Amino acid sequence: MVAVGFPGPGLELGVSVAGTFERVRAAVHGRGGEAIRQLALITVLYLGYRFGRLITADDTARAYGNAHDLLGVESRLGMLAETTVQAPFLRWDLLAVSANFYYATAHFTVAVGVLLWLWVFRPRHYRLTRNLMVGLTGAGLLLHVLLPLAPPRMLPERGFVDLAALHGQSVYGPSHADGMSNQFAAMPSLHVGWALLLAVAVVAATRTRWRWLALAHPALTTVIVIGTGNHYWLDAIIAVLLLAGTAVLHRMILPAAAAWEPLTQTRSKARDTSPIPS
Repeated sequence: MVAVGFPGPGLELGVSVAGTFERVRAAVHGRGGEAIRQLALITVLYLGYRFGRLITADDTARAYGNAHDLLGVESRLGMLAETTVQAPFLRWDLLAVSANFYYATAHFTVAVGVLLWLWVFRPRHYRLTRNLMVGLTGAGLLLHVLLPLAPPRMLPERGFVDLAALHGQSVYGPSHADGMSNQFAAMPSLHVGWALLLAVAVVAATRTRWRWLALAHPALTTVIVIGTGNHYWLDAIIAVLLLAGTAVLHRMILPAAAAWEPLTQTRSKARDTSPIPS
């Protein structure tokens, strides 16, 4: 037992490292084979997604044409210009550097962290979250192929700035030498789609009143992907619609596994740690 004490009556806080380790050990006991299968599945899907994106990596003319057309649609719809959102990031370097760092790191680190936590402590929530993420990513890949789209940062003539390149934080190389990257895959924004899915999963899988703060992640992600010049408003909107469509389709195909299972209020059932099929 490792305890951290704060002076004053009623202010002692005990944190049992051994107890936490024991809970994790009990949750994953006998699930080694399942863990390997899940890791293999995610690896194969990720590699397939990366290779699939390369199909339109050289479709430059259509990608730029689609970008200008999309901006025209947003203008006719009266949507707030992305350059307006980007303006504060251009004004304050600290804001820009922080946003670039969040864009480059939070997408995968938050996903890995939430999925790992769900797999260990909320297996049934994990299964639904995994399925929806796979479906959303597959739909996103199909849209990448059908609608190659240059991101705002590639349109300086429209007033956009590549914020990451400006501060030397770009995760992309030159568009003509990207290797395994396709910079013309702005539609939809999987950053936003994943962030929303993970936030909803956290809200569904926990009972604390603070769980609603998880929704700050997709909200912040939306502002950042637009402010850094990586996505348009419609990229984010389409991602949300694809997630909703994926959830509906999942419910039609696998109705028994398509609902977020409510947590019981009893302490004995607070954690769903039963193994699940792959």
